Amino acid sequence: MPISKGRFATFMRFWFALAAITLVTGCASTLSARVTSFQKWPADSQGATYAIVTAAGQENNLEFQSIADMVRANIGPIGLVEAPSASASRFAVHIQYDNPTSRTYVQRYADPYLYDGWGFGPAFGWYGGYRSWGGAIYFPPPVATVPVVVYKNTLTVVIDDKSQGGKEVYRSSAINVSTDDNLLQAMPYLARAVFDGFPGNNGQVREVEYERGR
Repeated sequence: MPISKGRFATFMRFWFALAAITLVTGCASTLSARVTSFQKWPADSQGATYAIVTAAGQENNLEFQSIADMVRANIGPIGLVEAPSASASRFAVHIQYDNPTSRTYVQRYADPYLYDGWGFGPAFGWYGGYRSWGGAIYFPPPVATVPVVVYKNTLTVVIDDKSQGGKEVYRSSAINVSTDDNLLQAMPYLARAVFDGFPGNNGQVREVEYERGR
């Protein structure tokens, strides 16, 4: 028995909506970042001390202190120990972060709830790759190019070696692009990413991906 136009349209709209929900939740389960690292890491650094140095505007800044704690949690595994004071440390750690916005254009399907999507074709069989019911054919929604605001969540960690006259020995930046203003939610993963594979190869660029909630 042929499926009525109304029932089939409702059926297809349901599946388009379900596919969209699955796509969004699937993407939200992981966070990816591009990491660029430069290093001339000294061989005698195991067990050496470090201190996080604040720049102008970072003193007494609760947001910075929270992000600094995230960085601390990932410095320990690379073999450094936090010094009781900046003057007693060998390494000076500098932290920079931001999430500037930009606009890009992406292709998306038009809203299936607003798109009727019915055309006419043969009364049976296949037409243009789509099966026909009772003389009507259901076409998927058209693709539209739409503007999207994106946030570039960025964390850069720079480590200077005071035993070498303050020479920069490590610099790593992690960037995550998001359509949501979620810098603080992304920051624990970016703090992990800047030390991923530490110290790595000089000038190395790589993609990392983490499951959220871990």
